[in-house]
Amino acid sequence: MLTALTGAVIYTGKDIVREKALLIENGIVKGLAVPDSIPTKARIINHTGHSIAPGLLDLQIYGGGDHLFSDDPSFTALQQIAGSLEASGTTGFLLTLATNSLAVFEKAIDTVRDHPVPSVLGLHLEGPYLNPVKRGAHIPEHIRRPEIKEVEALMERAQGVIKMMTLAPEMCDPAVIDLLLRHGVIISAGHSNATFAEAAAGFRQGIQTATHLFNAMSAFHHRDTGLPGAVYQAEHAYASIIPDGIHVDYNTLAISKKVMGNRLFLITDAVAPSKGAYPHVFRGDRYTLTDGTLSGSAITLLQGVRNCMQHAGIPLDEALRMASTYPARLMGMPERGEITPGQPANLTIFDEAFQPRGIYIAGKEK
Repeated sequence: MLTALTGAVIYTGKDIVREKALLIENGIVKGLAVPDSIPTKARIINHTGHSIAPGLLDLQIYGGGDHLFSDDPSFTALQQIAGSLEASGTTGFLLTLATNSLAVFEKAIDTVRDHPVPSVLGLHLEGPYLNPVKRGAHIPEHIRRPEIKEVEALMERAQGVIKMMTLAPEMCDPAVIDLLLRHGVIISAGHSNATFAEAAAGFRQGIQTATHLFNAMSAFHHRDTGLPGAVYQAEHAYASIIPDGIHVDYNTLAISKKVMGNRLFLITDAVAPSKGAYPHVFRGDRYTLTDGTLSGSAITLLQGVRNCMQHAGIPLDEALRMASTYPARLMGMPERGEITPGQPANLTIFDEAFQPRGIYIAGKEK
């Protein structure tokens, strides 16, 4: 069936298009058309007052809908988390697990591997190979240096569902990084106390990105700029940043955007209430552990886009790219991140108040 989405401002990931309809047929983007040329057979959906963007992608989120995946890494929880995130306007995400027991990691791997969900892009393991000096809210007793045999076993069990791993490069033998890269895992430097030299060496070896820029990492100091300075200087490395105004000041977001350009992308780092190994407590605009340690955000990715525009001076089209186009590029997913004829429709639709008004995932309307 041919569907025409009319009346909206369309952000393609490259251009801003007004007064044209977006045509979708059998789940595939057909192109753009002026209203008078829409075929009579088309089903017309009026989106006046709305915006249509490439589907938003969150590469670091721990749960949704009051479900923290590490508390219950089951298929039922996976479905409920996916449904909650889709309802918020997010079309794809890496379900993330913070440092935990090997048994929890294995159960989560088995669930995601054996139960594909279209919006679940895979797993992001944040730990356990971190620097305890920069552990943040992570469980100290499970933080350790990686051993080749353990990493090999995880890769064999995962069969490709581990898409990203956050680790501290100064805590890892280069052979471990090489092993992960051979398995196609995107390595993100984070929870790290690396010097500039240590972090730069990791980026030269092939580490592709950094986790929640400035949070739980060595400081940007004028005598040693640490991990933030190394990722600023690495020509091809990306970095994620949390746009809630709490994890980093909006001025830090704006400055980092000016330095990194299209290498900076948005994540939510959002968690859910929990009384398990990570007792996340909602504090009105953030989550903390019971001792007050900041442990996660309370925003959606669409709210993060709004914050970039309203508080960091980033134009809306660029903020949308930070939440869709750039993470898709990092993931190596050309079918996502842009609205392009011939590709499956992956779309986020929202109104002037940044409330979600519908999504398409792999051509299917949700």
